[in-house]
Parts: sequence; C-alpha cells; structure tokens
Amino acid sequence: MPDFPSFYRAINGREPFPWQARLAEQVEGTGEWPTEIGVPTGLGKTACLDIAVWWLASQADRTPTSRSAPTRIWWVVNRRLLVDSTARHACEIATALREPEKAGLTEGAKPTVTAVADRLRSLCPVSGGEALEVIRLRGGVETLTPSDPSRPAVILSTLPMYGSRLLFRGYGSSRRMRPIDAAMAGTDSLVLLDEAHLAPHLQTLCAALEDCAPRERDLLSGSRSRPRVVALTATGRAHGRARFDLDDLDLDHPVVRRRLEAPKPTELRECEAKEVAQRLAGAMCDLLGEAPTPAAGIVFANTPKTARAAFRQLCKSLGDTAEVLLSTGRAREREAERIREKILDPVDGMASGREVARTRRRHLVVVATQTLEVGADLDAEYLVTENCGVRALTQRLGRLNRLGHHPQARAIYLHAPPPDRPRRRAAARTDGGGWPVYRGEPEIVWNRLREARAASASGVPDLCPGGIQALLGDPADDPGRSPEILFGLLWEWIKTTTPPHGEAPVEPYFSGIAGVDRLVSLIWRTYLPEAGGTLWPRPRDQESVSVPISEIRDALNPDGRVRRIRPDRLTVEEFELDRLRPGDSLVLPSDRGLLDEFGWEPSSSSPVADVSLVGKGLPLDTAAIGRLCGDRLIAANLVERAAGLDEDGERLETEEQREAANAILETLRAVTEPPGWKSEEWSRFVESLSDEAHAPRGEVARLPVVRDAAAEPRSDEVDEMSLTDARVTLDRHGKEVAERARAIADGLGVPTDIAAVVERAGLLHDIGKADERFQRWLARDHEVSGPALAKSNMPRHLWAAARADSGWPRGGRHEALSARLVERWLERDSEWRDPALRDLLLHLVVSHHGNGRPLVPPVTDDTPAVVCGEISGRAVEVSSDLSEVDWAQPARFRRLNEEYGPWGLALLEAVVRLADHAVSGRSTAGRTEAAAR
Repeated sequence: MPDFPSFYRAINGREPFPWQARLAEQVEGTGEWPTEIGVPTGLGKTACLDIAVWWLASQADRTPTSRSAPTRIWWVVNRRLLVDSTARHACEIATALREPEKAGLTEGAKPTVTAVADRLRSLCPVSGGEALEVIRLRGGVETLTPSDPSRPAVILSTLPMYGSRLLFRGYGSSRRMRPIDAAMAGTDSLVLLDEAHLAPHLQTLCAALEDCAPRERDLLSGSRSRPRVVALTATGRAHGRARFDLDDLDLDHPVVRRRLEAPKPTELRECEAKEVAQRLAGAMCDLLGEAPTPAAGIVFANTPKTARAAFRQLCKSLGDTAEVLLSTGRAREREAERIREKILDPVDGMASGREVARTRRRHLVVVATQTLEVGADLDAEYLVTENCGVRALTQRLGRLNRLGHHPQARAIYLHAPPPDRPRRRAAARTDGGGWPVYRGEPEIVWNRLREARAASASGVPDLCPGGIQALLGDPADDPGRSPEILFGLLWEWIKTTTPPHGEAPVEPYFSGIAGVDRLVSLIWRTYLPEAGGTLWPRPRDQESVSVPISEIRDALNPDGRVRRIRPDRLTVEEFELDRLRPGDSLVLPSDRGLLDEFGWEPSSSSPVADVSLVGKGLPLDTAAIGRLCGDRLIAANLVERAAGLDEDGERLETEEQREAANAILETLRAVTEPPGWKSEEWSRFVESLSDEAHAPRGEVARLPVVRDAAAEPRSDEVDEMSLTDARVTLDRHGKEVAERARAIADGLGVPTDIAAVVERAGLLHDIGKADERFQRWLARDHEVSGPALAKSNMPRHLWAAARADSGWPRGGRHEALSARLVERWLERDSEWRDPALRDLLLHLVVSHHGNGRPLVPPVTDDTPAVVCGEISGRAVEVSSDLSEVDWAQPARFRRLNEEYGPWGLALLEAVVRLADHAVSGRSTAGRTEAAAR
C-alpha cells in the first residue's frame, strides 16, 4: 500500500501540503476523522477526497468486519454549483484509477495508482468493475445511486439531495428507489460536508437519528452502520469538538504563506437599497477602468433578482469590451456547461490554474449569487460584493487573488440598508427581518469593517486570508432552529410504498425552519401527455432547473394548474399550484418560456429548447412538432400517417409510413432557426432521426435516432426490468442473483446468518413469475413451453401490448406471489425455525421491487387461478389472486425495522435489489459520472 504523499503526488502531480499529509496520517492511525477540519479557503480542502479514497484502499486487506473506512464518500454542499471543482477532481481520480496509462500519469506514478486501484477493486466481489464509481446528483428529476453497495463510490450532492435521501424521500427518486437511496446515504458512508456552516441542521439531524431510531443489532462493523459526518469549513468553530487546524509547519510552507498573505485591499462604499444593482455594476466598471490589461472580475449579489439587474447594467455599460456572464445556480446543464466553458477557458477564463502570463482578449465578468462562494476554484483580479455575513464575505474573498499571483487585486464592499419587503411576503416570513439570507449580520460586519478602515493607514483594509478573522471577528449569524425529529415522523417516511397523505415535509429537518427555499424541479418539453399519460423521453436531471415554490407560483399563477410528474417518474398528472411540495417535478411546454441562456428567467417569453430529444428522437405529435417548428406547420394527418394510421384509424404499410416520415423530416430540415435551438445542434438532431416510426402501446409514437441512441432507462413500475437481450430461465436467474447477493453481503461484512437469508431471498425473489399469465407475457408469442422464464428478449415497444394480451392484471406485482409461495414453503419447512429470519426472508422477497413498505398494493384481478413453484425440492401451490392483501406484512415490516433499524433493513433490501439489477444487465439504479454525462 503506497503512503499518502506518494498517492497524492501521483494523482495531482505535486506534493501535498503539510496539513494534508498530517491529516491522512492521523486518519490512518486513529481510524477516525476529526469532527471539523478548519482549513482556510484556497488551501486545498478538496484533498480530503483524496485522503478518503486512499484511506479506504489502505484497509482493503482487512476482513470486512474489521474495516472502519466507509465504502461510500459523500461530498455535500449547500449549493448547486456551476463550477464544481470537486466533481471534476473526483472524475480525475476515477479515470486515473481506471486507466492510469491513459490519464497522463508519469511512469513513476503508474505503479502507485495501480496498486491503489487493485485494492479498491478487491473490496467489490464482482471482478472487472470500476475501482471507484463517481456520481453527481445535479437536480431533482432523475435517480442516480451506486450500482453495488460494496463498490467504492464518490457521490457529489447538494444538501437537499442528500438530506431527502437520508429521510427516505429522495428528491428525484421514484417511490421504489427511495429505500435504496436511503440505504446508500444512511449506512457505510463518510459525509464530507463542505462549508458546513451552511448546513448546521444536517449535523444535528444525523446525531439525532441515532436516538430516534434505535436498533437491536448492527449489520456492519464499527460505525459503518451509520453515516459519519465531517465538517469542512474555513469559518467554523468546533466549540469543544475535535477540530483539525493548520500548525506551524503549514504556516512556514512558502505556498501556504503566500496564499494566506495574498493582498485583498477592500474599499468600503454605501448606497440606498434601491440602488444596489446599479452600484454593484458601477463599482465593477470602476475597477476594470483601472486594469492595465483585460482582467477577470466577480460581482456577488445576494439574490437572483439583484444579480439579474446588475448583469443587465454591466452588459449595457461594458458593451463589447467584456464578456459578461450570469451564474445564479438556476440553469440547466445545457446552459451551465456553456457558461462553465467560458469561465474555465485557458485564455479568457478565470480558473485558478490559468497561466498568469497569458493575456485575455477582453475583460471577463461573472455576476453571481452564493453559487460561486463554495467549491468554485476561481482566481479573479477584481471583486465587488453586496453586504453579507462574516462567513459569506470570507468565502467570496476566497475567489479574489486566490493563489497570491495578482498584486493589483482589489475588492469593493457595498453596504445598503435592508430592502423594503412587500407586505404579503414579510408577513409570511419567519426569518426575523433584516437583509435577505443574512438577516441582521450585515450591520455587524459593516461596523467591524469601518473600524478596520479607521485603523488602516491607507483607509482601505486588507482582508487577506491570514488576517480576515482578526478584522471581522467571529460570525454573528443565527441559523435558527430545526424541528425535533421524532420516531412517529420517521415511521411515516419509511413507508415508501404507500406514503401517508399530508405527511410532514422533510426539508425543515436538514435545512431548518427559517428562510429556507422550498425547491421544485422544472423541465421543458415539446410533447406533453394528457393527465395519466406517459412522459417520453423519461426525465433526466440534466434537463432540470430547481426553483423556489414561491417563484413558481408567481410565474405560473395565471395558469392555475400544471402538469406534475407522478412518483412513478413515468406519468404526469394535472396538479394545483397551491398543492406543490418541495421535491416535486413539473413539466412545462417548451413555448411557455421562463428560461434564457443563463437559466431561470420569469420575464422571458422566448421558447426553450427541449434538450430531452437529443439522442432520443422526435415525438409524432402535432402540437409537439409545432412547438419545434414555430411558424412552419405540419398537417396533423401527415403526423398520423408517419405514426402508421390513415384517416380512418387503420394501420398503414411501412413504406407509406416512411413516405410521411420523410415529408416531416424535409420540413424540419428547412427550419434554420428553430425556437430555442442553435442552428448546428438542430441540424445534428434532424439528421440523426430515422424514418421508421416506433409506436409503443400507451405511449406517443416517435421517430427514433438512427444509431448511437442513449438507452432509455428501464422502470420497475411496469416490470421493464424483465426485459434483457436474451431469454433467461427462472432457475438460472435466481441462482445468479443469489450468488451475487451473497458475495455483496459477505464483502460488506454482513453477519453470516443474515447473509444466508440474503442469498436465499436472491434465489427465490422471482419465483412468482411462474404464474402462467406472466409466462405468456414473457414468451412474446404467448406460447408457454419449456422451463419457466425470468427474462424476455421482447422489443420494448411491444411490452405493454404483450402484457394486455397475456391476461396479467395491469399493475399486478409478481413479488406478491413470490412471497406467498415462500410463506407456504416456510410453513412446511422445519429448518427455518428462527421467526426473525423467516420475517426477513419474506420481506426481502416481497420488497425486491420496492414494495412491501408496508404493503404490496392490490389490483383488480379478473383471471385468478393458482401458481405452482418448487422450493428445495418441494412443490408449492398458492392462489394467484392479486387482489388479495397480505395483512401480516405491516407488522413484519415494523419488527424488522426494530431489529435492524430503518437504514439497516433498507441496506439488506438494496443488496438483493442491486444484485438483481446487475444480473439482469439492465441496471437503472446507478451509472458512473462518465456514463451520466
């Protein structure tokens, strides 16, 4: 096992700072992380990721039951970052571990990285996989989760995405995936909480959950059965807790000293509240006017509204002399990526690694809210900021002269009185008044800054990192309180199959009560199905924007009702705006506007590009095509003919369909400036389309892409996990899942008796598919012969029609029959005497598609008979009536939660379910960051 400095040097091409090497040595020696790491901004806190990966590899030769290093590393921030250097760095580590010869490593570095990669791979029982899986949770639409609980993983997440998952209400998770996401957040996880002062309530919550939900036994060794939270903050105070700080060796390091002493002279100005945006823009123009060469500057505003106004003023004032960008964090990945490329441009950008000697062609100014305070590795020469709190000012100045290379660096701090608030908003707020976000603290900061100005010989205080604490003093912010977590609330949240109506929202428990933005995700589509219809393509995080509910209601108030994505993540429903809750996802028509090239803009009426269509295809819907083409209308009968129907609704021949499809494609090619699209991306999209339509039953017909189409994720809701590339027998599938589940359980260190139950559950989980109706569904030709099947190679677009023809009830769950067969077998098998293990076996079988928490919903069944199976050489026969309910399951579910705890039980479910996904070869539960991109 290489030592940490060798690993860090191999990955990063430079020596670690003294504090980084010392922290790695301390973690390895004690087996524990400090509660808080108080390293100033700009001194490489991202290295905590390197340390966590290295520490995990260092324990790979231990038995699973003696390992203390968690398998999953969460990097959690309270911002949806535009420039996420940590995510980029995590991908660099994963790439180096996967392909050291292609990652640009030196010859001397390759053996070191290869040794660490081999050790990480040894932790996962399945050979040939990634040494390190990297996942970034961007928004609230799509679920991404590790593909294997035993595989080392780095997950980069915002606070709401992590907190909601921890409490079984994962934003973007379908109701079936919520238990898996909870297990991945709540067990075997090291949570590195970046700038933890932004998330004090999460730290309180994690500590309180231990007392709220006690359990009889731990499943994993040491503290791996619960999340371990480490606060990373340049402005925190541990107050008696274990805190890690710089020491004299760090302060004597030349690079550290240069960064701590980097000059940041800050001029103080005042203005009226109504002048803030104009004065922010004017201050930046003043600074750029003194620049000897084109320079980079950042303007920090406290609200998106102020940022927009300052952005407009700067565009008007600077004209062609500067590239002005806006970053509020409310941008889709499409727009954010374009902004990111400009910020990180090696010539005209402001990344901290940019060569100082290179001259920009023109000024670059980024107007931002708190988005760039944390995790943005930027180095600007000039900075203007609206008044804020101690912690925020410290972080904002961390983007100015970050590496100490800009002796001309300057900042302007603009103080204004608190704005007047509309009465209806002020009456509804609970934050105690004052300024938005910071309440009363800006007044304290202003007084301290004026004292520093008076004490300065130049009248301009220098807020360098090494002296800012002495000048500003301790933070005076008050995060407010969060509600007390009670088991009664938690018990409602863990019922993921049938969430109770009117349940408590989870966000106040990890974000606090006062002044929190309750966020809803938005996506824009050309095709909007009617209520109850299927959304196509399936929604993805890359196309979403998270916006506060209050702003959504203001922007959409005239409409009254909207289309919301249901918890199944497949279908939509009509929904009243007043009933929106945090974590909901809405679908807007692409011609509704509300988005521009920089993100959410309520005043914009311009059409929005439907980015979901790229790589997927064209929906054959007249309204959808009309939104794409603008004024170029396509006759409805032409669209119907392309979909395969004539005027009387009769099916057309393939050649007639293609003729109509090609006519549509010719019209699309003639559209040179489609609303919301760039010409080049529109041309690539049109040329990718096939002229042969697909028309799945129950979904909109579409022209798919010719090749290189991204696979549409399979859904548990309609049993699409039963579709694979080839037919697979029930017996073979059960044995393979059992083998994989047992290997994962053993790799995690699950107790032997529990691992044996997990293995048996994997063997029996699909036995209910022996039902004759389900077999007809899988057989495609409905001719049932030979061994029973577990998987079908049927084309996906025929799947819904085959279900209807087979007689299998819509919404029926085969796992209910599996559990019924297993329960009958247990009644006869004397070897399974332990009631707790019998409970666990039944639950793991019935929950392997996310149901049974606490019930499997019944369905109307007009064709019940009997289903027969064989378990351990015994023939077992039970009723196949899917309208019957197992009323013993809720009590069984309660007992298991008391035995293993909510997250322990969810982890055991995740082992069986993710083993099933992996064996099926169509896993929708997780993807690496590279695949997600």
